[in-house]
Amino acid sequence: MTDAQGFDALASLSSNPVAASVEPQIDAQGRAYATGKRKNAIARVWIKPGKGSITINGRDQEVYFARPVLRMMIAQPLEVTERLGQFDVVVTVEGSGLSGQAGAIRHGLSKALTLYEPGLRPVLKPHGFLTRDSRVVERKKYGKAKARRSFQFSKR
Repeated sequence: MTDAQGFDALASLSSNPVAASVEPQIDAQGRAYATGKRKNAIARVWIKPGKGSITINGRDQEVYFARPVLRMMIAQPLEVTERLGQFDVVVTVEGSGLSGQAGAIRHGLSKALTLYEPGLRPVLKPHGFLTRDSRVVERKKYGKAKARRSFQFSKR
């Protein structure tokens, strides 16, 4: 089989697109669930249609995240998809610090939105909200003060 025949076979496959429509994954209570991760934080996110309240570990988002930047991070997927105030979000998050937890919530919320409305995936994907940020803290090495920092040099 020559290369030209192989390319023609590939072209014929792509000219007959099979429309694989993705079904929404909604549970019996009308919620979509997804898990988001960032650094060592793991966020379990449930979304359902509602007034737009965001509850994190049983507390309101203004109480849990005092810094406005972290609240803005969480709201980004809802703003980009123009769904702000349409979904009630319930989150349980653990591990890492507040910044990592906010990133994990944003990741989980984005995934839950795509499971609730699969048509939102092309909107969220270019902004990088569906990609797990794989950067984690580097481990400490022996003979070093931290992961890379050496002890202070002294001549005497």
